[in-house]
Amino acid sequence: MPLDAICLTGVVRELREAALGLRIEKVQQPARDQIILTLRGNKKLLLCAGTSQARIHLTGVARENPSAPPMFCMLLRKHLQGGRLTGIDQPELERVVVLTADIVDEMGEQGKRRLVLECMGRHSNLILLDGQDRIIDCLRRVDMEMSEKRQVLPGLFYRLPPAQEKTNPLQIDREGFRRLREQSGREPEQFLLDSFFGISPLVCREIAASGERWTLEDAFFDWQADATEERFTPYLLTKDGKPAEFSYFPIRQYGESMTGEAWEKFSPMLDAFYETREQIERVRQRGQTLQRAAVNARDRAVRKLALQEKEYAQTQDRDRLRICGELITANLYRMEKGQRVLTAQNYYEDTCPNMEITLDPLLTPQQNAAKYFKRYSKAKTAEKYLTEQMAAARRERDWLESVLDELSRAETEQDFSDIRRELSEAGYLKTANSGKKEPRRGTSRPRAFRASSGLRILVGSRNTQNDR
Repeated sequence: MPLDAICLTGVVRELREAALGLRIEKVQQPARDQIILTLRGNKKLLLCAGTSQARIHLTGVARENPSAPPMFCMLLRKHLQGGRLTGIDQPELERVVVLTADIVDEMGEQGKRRLVLECMGRHSNLILLDGQDRIIDCLRRVDMEMSEKRQVLPGLFYRLPPAQEKTNPLQIDREGFRRLREQSGREPEQFLLDSFFGISPLVCREIAASGERWTLEDAFFDWQADATEERFTPYLLTKDGKPAEFSYFPIRQYGESMTGEAWEKFSPMLDAFYETREQIERVRQRGQTLQRAAVNARDRAVRKLALQEKEYAQTQDRDRLRICGELITANLYRMEKGQRVLTAQNYYEDTCPNMEITLDPLLTPQQNAAKYFKRYSKAKTAEKYLTEQMAAARRERDWLESVLDELSRAETEQDFSDIRRELSEAGYLKTANSGKKEPRRGTSRPRAFRASSGLRILVGSRNTQNDR
């Protein structure tokens, strides 16, 4: 789920307690949408403006930085590094966080800089402001062509995103709620989504589900009381061991299909949630690359086998070639050079039917007979060769099908590394030759089962593992 405005309130409160007053010692940009501010005490504050993962929290995940820092990173270093974090604020129920830093500029004068994170889906952005809230630069520039309502460009004064035409859920009373409910006529979940800003679909579903046990109004105002007083419980939902959702209070709507866990703080929960999701995405992308390579190789093997089978079928007509040669030889006495067709009795069949044999008029009768015998001999040799080649092609096709099956069941980076190595050793993937010896990697373990007789059975997750 995206980080909604009320969940962001809990995160901001936590960050104020942990990071206010600390000096910004380093600024890094490990990815296109990610900025990490290293604060005194080696606390790392992550600001991510990714379209599907915009967020802010303290992180303990080690991220690799590019060899050359991007221009935006260099700009942030110039303006923020060495500054002291004096403000972490969230405009009322906006998915926006404003970091304020007291800095000393190049001229030795004291000043302020603000770094604004907008967590707004595909409109997410990171914006650096000067002391007068004028935009110095931003991660994504927005000009008039991209948005007529709001431009985000260097030199312009910063303005908050346009307000939604909805109601603040923390400021409505019961009478106002009933009036909105009567005007809506929508299902409870959709009514909440349409009427109030700052509430995610997950929370709307949870309030609606609670309303089935008592009333929607009571469920809403019970939630409102907790949100107003900031009684938050970081809560992570997992499905099949993988993170699925998170919230700021316990979620019950999924029943036993998901497992819920309360966390002490938001930052470690968000770190665990997004790092696992990002790792799954990295693995998925690696799997797609290997999938394409294996599918292309399998398809080539299938096409090659089809051509070989077609050629093999043609070799099965080779006895007719031999018979043509022998009938020409038996009828040499009545043939003439330049003749195009020979009609002769086929004495290899019981009824001795007439058989028409096509001739090359440029060849003598003897040469025509030799030509048919040569084609017969070639077809006989080709049959043996094609039989071997088709068997090899079938083995190659079946092996590639097994690799595709392995890919469909692979889950970890180690699984994909093993499959990549298997494809590389078989010559289906190019390996970069850097002149350095490749470090030896570990291998994933086979699955173990116990038979009813007590025997231990090991099942490999790929061909090479089964061979071992």
